[in-house]
Parts: sequence; structure tokens; C-alpha cells
Amino acid sequence: MGFELLRLWQEWKSTVVFVTRDIVESIMLADRVIVMSPRPGRVIDVVPVDLPRPRDILMQDAPAFTRLTRRIRRRLWEEDPGA
Repeated sequence: MGFELLRLWQEWKSTVVFVTRDIVESIMLADRVIVMSPRPGRVIDVVPVDLPRPRDILMQDAPAFTRLTRRIRRRLWEEDPGA
């Protein structure tokens, strides 16, 4: 579904707000990822995703992709170490 959303975005160029719990999916789809805390939900980080488009599945192997994944995971862990 994510790749279909990317295809539609390429065609329509409209703004999309997409909510997901999947870090990889968020990086694949977004220009920026808003990381939120658990209850009470608040913004704890805004992560710009400066990866080239169009994106494909092989993008996940790129060092820049890995850095983004680690940054988001660390922010979530710092906010909720018991998770």
C-alpha cells in the first residue's frame, strides 16, 4: 500500500498526512517524520527525510536510511525505555 501511496503522490503532488507505527514505512513515504511520545502524546522530534525520490525498496540499504531509522528508534526509546 505504501508504494501505491508514493505512486499517487508522484501523480497528484498533494499533501498527505499519514499515521503509522512503522519506522521504515514512515521514512519511505515521508518528507519529514513527526515522532510522538506515548501518553500524553506530544511531538518529541521532527526528522527531515532528505532521501531522493522516487524511492524503492533498495533505499532501505542506504546508510542515510539507516541513520534515520536509528535516530527515530533512539528518540522513541529515550521517551519510553520500558517499551
